[in-house]
Amino acid sequence: MRESFENKKKRANIIFKRLSKMYPGAKCALIHSNVWELLVATVLSAQCTDKRVNIVTSSLFKQFPGIEAFAECNLDDLERAIHSTGFYRNKAKNIKNAAQKILKDFKGKVPNTMKELITLPGIARKSANVLLYTWFGKNEGVVVDTHVKRISNRLGLTNEKIPEKIEKDLMKLYPRKNWGKFAYYIVDHGRSLCKAPTPKCIKCDLKDICPAAKLYL
Repeated sequence: MRESFENKKKRANIIFKRLSKMYPGAKCALIHSNVWELLVATVLSAQCTDKRVNIVTSSLFKQFPGIEAFAECNLDDLERAIHSTGFYRNKAKNIKNAAQKILKDFKGKVPNTMKELITLPGIARKSANVLLYTWFGKNEGVVVDTHVKRISNRLGLTNEKIPEKIEKDLMKLYPRKNWGKFAYYIVDHGRSLCKAPTPKCIKCDLKDICPAAKLYL
């Protein structure tokens, strides 16, 4: 029997409340001291773990101290510095071009709107949502990474596979004020219990309201 939207919304609210108790300290795992560093780390995190990104950026931000240094850097040097994050040629090009565009078009300041952020090389909607919520405190959407995509489907909050459609479904289920927090809770949940391919459902406080739990218990 198909779940009604109202019932799904009620269940979504219960999920949010339980997750907030399970992961009260949930926050962005990318280490940064300013919004430009967060932008660079976010670009590097594509197809790479946050742990690896943090290892790389610990020396990267010393080698290239500030947005001007990235804008003027030798591309080969930048590629070597970020090589271990994967897709390093494309990432290096995007980071350098983003730095140059910010200096040219935004007076050296990372913009704080979705419309402007997605004009930057390497920044699509997911990355823009990370920057807007984490640094600027703005809830413009829901970050849909691999954890959010996998777990929101397991929880029956969406049946979609395309990130943009998943985001729309989640935005309908949760009030705007909870969009950013929800993604952080889900990411921590994915790292802790709801792993791919085998989640640890027996230890999960959501197992009684998660449609996928019966497949793993």
